Amino acid sequence: MSVNIINTAKSVRQITLHQVQSIPEELFDHQPEPFNNTIRWNVGHIVFCLDHFLSGCFQSSSHLPESYAGLFHTGTKPSEWSVTPPSKEELLQQLSAQLNRISEVEPAALEGLLPSPVTMGPLRFETAGELFNFAFIHEAIHHATISCLLKVIRHNQH
Repeated sequence: MSVNIINTAKSVRQITLHQVQSIPEELFDHQPEPFNNTIRWNVGHIVFCLDHFLSGCFQSSSHLPESYAGLFHTGTKPSEWSVTPPSKEELLQQLSAQLNRISEVEPAALEGLLPSPVTMGPLRFETAGELFNFAFIHEAIHHATISCLLKVIRHNQH
C-alpha cells in the first residue's frame, strides 16, 4: 500500500508541475475578488507545506530558504509581503526538487510512527504515511484553487 501512496504523490506533483509550467508568470500576482491570495502564493504554499510535512514525517531539516515561511505559511498574504517572492522559475525548481525527494521515500518509512502525533483542527496524524498522504490531499486542494484563480483572472481579462 505504501508504494501506491508514493506513486500517487508523484502523480499529484507531476500534475502540479504541469499546471504551474503552463501559467504565464504575468498572471501569478493577480488577486481577483473574493480570493485572499494569488497563484504565486498558492504555488509557494504548496512548496512550503510539503517541505514542512516531509520534515515532520522523516525528521529532516528544511530544504527551503528561510524567507518561504514568512511568505507562504498558512495565514500569510501577498499584500503583507516585505520581501521579493521567488520567481516562477525558482518555484518550479523547488517543485521539481521535491518530486525527487518524494521519489526517494522508502515505502517502509511511511509505516513509522511520528515522534508525536500531529493535529490540525479536527485532524490527527500518528504515522508518517498518514501525514505524507495528507500532504498530497492538501496539494490537490491548492491545485484546484489555482485553477479557480486562473479561470477568474482570464474571465476578468475579457
